[in-house]
Amino acid sequence: MAEKRLFTLRENDTVLCEFPVFQGTAGADVIDIKNLYAKTKMFAYDAGFNSTASCVSNITFVDDQEGQLFYRGYSIGDLVEHCSFLEVNCLLLRGELPSADELLTFEKKIATQTLVHDQLINFFKGFRRDAHPMAVMVGVVGALSAFYHDALDIQCAEDRELNAIRLIAKMPTIVAMCYKYSVGLPFMQPQSKLGYVENFMRMLLATPCEEFEANPVLVRVLEKFLILHADHEQNASTSTVRLAGSSGANPYACITAGIACLWGSAHGGANEVVLNMFQKIGTPENISSYIEKAKDENDDFKLAGVGHQVYKKYDPRAKVMRELCFEVLGELNLLDDPLFQTALEIERIVLEDAYFVSRELYPKIDFYSGILLRALGIPTNMFTAIFAMARSIGWIAQWDEMISDPNQRIGRPRQLYRGVPERHV
Repeated sequence: MAEKRLFTLRENDTVLCEFPVFQGTAGADVIDIKNLYAKTKMFAYDAGFNSTASCVSNITFVDDQEGQLFYRGYSIGDLVEHCSFLEVNCLLLRGELPSADELLTFEKKIATQTLVHDQLINFFKGFRRDAHPMAVMVGVVGALSAFYHDALDIQCAEDRELNAIRLIAKMPTIVAMCYKYSVGLPFMQPQSKLGYVENFMRMLLATPCEEFEANPVLVRVLEKFLILHADHEQNASTSTVRLAGSSGANPYACITAGIACLWGSAHGGANEVVLNMFQKIGTPENISSYIEKAKDENDDFKLAGVGHQVYKKYDPRAKVMRELCFEVLGELNLLDDPLFQTALEIERIVLEDAYFVSRELYPKIDFYSGILLRALGIPTNMFTAIFAMARSIGWIAQWDEMISDPNQRIGRPRQLYRGVPERHV
């Protein structure tokens, strides 16, 4: 049995109290400070929660020092190479990769839930056509509890499972509908005979005027894209889902909270910002001046998509995303695309230049993902919506784990108050 470890808190030379130290299977040890206020009448201050473990989780682990990402112990590269997106869904949700029979059963459950309630289709008409698809998505997903309120007992494992299936199945349909509505095209209903990703591509890109046959290379590339984005530990949107869920809110409301958080330009909207930067730079010949601007402390310009809050080495997802760009652009004979060539040259400079290397500023997943989605024919304003579709399984798995945790309690951060002290009218 491991010896119990204690962390001693001192003020000058006076011992105030001791706190137990917890050790996980990987990553940094954690000091249990839940009794800090009771023992010291002080709170811990950690803006951005960068040094605070908010939960115990068995789902995803980011090795920031080695630049690795694991889902339930499997490296992201291994999963992208060998698994389908729905296999990864099973893994995140249930803890293990499914057998062939289990996967078939799971796929059939998904296929039976891809349609959305007919009245939900009418719900779209309340939005302006020029609304951002993410704004529409927030509204529509948030409304799901009004249409599927037959299984909202969050303490019931069967209800949580059904809600998970519904969200996984309906998210591609809703995302595609958000796009079709924004461009004034008719909705394409899902087809059960198609695979998950191919079905999504058809709903997103096809029209009733002609037959649609997805390129299998592009289908597989998009599937890998979804796997890369399925979960990423306790990021801002996942923490938002958990915080909303801690109040006992229904799963549709919690996932909607995650979608709203993901919409931020510093989170899920980052690849759109990166793509806009590439378009602004234009061609590789213009890069050097922008590199100098990025180094100038007095210049507001920053290299978008470079530098990650967590990873101290190259984001492992970015390496795979780079390979996927070569794959899809090669398939489409677009390897000479100016934006891609610009991205490659910026990456080369960043990996060699002492300024960026010393600051541990490496390309992250958003650096190449916008180029990939653009090559697939996906409009820029849909980038974050597709990210949300991919991340939904991570949010669902994290929410389900939190609800199942007997130590779960409502989230209630404290604050350092610096406002006006008590006064009277």
